[in-house]
Amino acid sequence: MLKNGFKLLLLFLTFSLALSQDAKIDQKAPEFTLQDVNGMDVLLSDYKGKIIVLEWINFDCPFVKKHYNSSNIPKMQEEYTKKGVIWMSICSSAPGKQGYFSPGEIRKRIKEHNAKMTFYLIDSDGKVGKTYGAKTTPHFFIIDKDFNLVYSGAIDDKPTSDIDDIPTAKNYVRLVLDSLLKGSKPSIKTTKPYGCSVKY
Repeated sequence: MLKNGFKLLLLFLTFSLALSQDAKIDQKAPEFTLQDVNGMDVLLSDYKGKIIVLEWINFDCPFVKKHYNSSNIPKMQEEYTKKGVIWMSICSSAPGKQGYFSPGEIRKRIKEHNAKMTFYLIDSDGKVGKTYGAKTTPHFFIIDKDFNLVYSGAIDDKPTSDIDDIPTAKNYVRLVLDSLLKGSKPSIKTTKPYGCSVKY
């Protein structure tokens, strides 16, 4: 009897875990609460009715450096947040691993890059990253005003760490955001993310 009860509990926990990691395109975005770099709790659903960008970040990753040292992502952040988009940069690096920094160091990096994200969120236990299936830095997820996940993938079609590739790249994130801002459904839903592995 006890053995059967344990099996049922294990089955239930496995099923619950599977549900919690079920981030799927054209379905509701999984809810989360994370602290930002200033210690404020940020609840994702507080921004329902807005377009939301989730950008997985690691300032020491060469692929992230490509887009920040060139100001590519900071310029996008500034442009789209001015249009009402909520931009959440999320770091899922575990303590002691590449990309995990003290709040003071994070604020310093943000200032150095003139970054304009709405929030820099800390996911040091990796729960949110694993729920969404974030694989690389950068890895982008975009949520529409109805709180549906409508895009998952790369920033663009040039999977290199070379800044010179940015001007000729097809920027998927721009294409999706521009479609949503026009009230249209994006034609691109998924692409293969590229970059450094998330340091869970």
